[in-house]
Amino acid sequence: MAKGAAKDLDELRERLRHFAHERDWDQFHSPKNLAMALQVECAELAEHFQWLSQAESDALPENTRREVAAELADVLIYLVRLADRLGVDLLEAASAKMVRNEQRYPADRVRGSAQKYTRYRDNDAEPGGS
Repeated sequence: MAKGAAKDLDELRERLRHFAHERDWDQFHSPKNLAMALQVECAELAEHFQWLSQAESDALPENTRREVAAELADVLIYLVRLADRLGVDLLEAASAKMVRNEQRYPADRVRGSAQKYTRYRDNDAEPGGS
């Protein structure tokens, strides 16, 4: 583990709060700005995989893997900061979403398929959402 590495999301959130506060950046960290920054970082992450085959994306060269790790860190940082500003417990939200996904995508009905739940569910499919 890297020196000073956060051990969990709570510790990372506190470190990010402190980092932003020390630099007087809270004024810039509105949910809108953080969501936009998160989207930019996601695009920078995706750029590393653009035009790669599936096999190539599984076997990144070490230097690209390091760059991808840095982009993943940026995505996590902005995601944790945005959730903090909105008062969202990410682990709780992810757990709730997994329960919903387990209901929408029962393993016995979707195994081997990447289709959205609305493509295979009967008339009881939930409208919208993701």
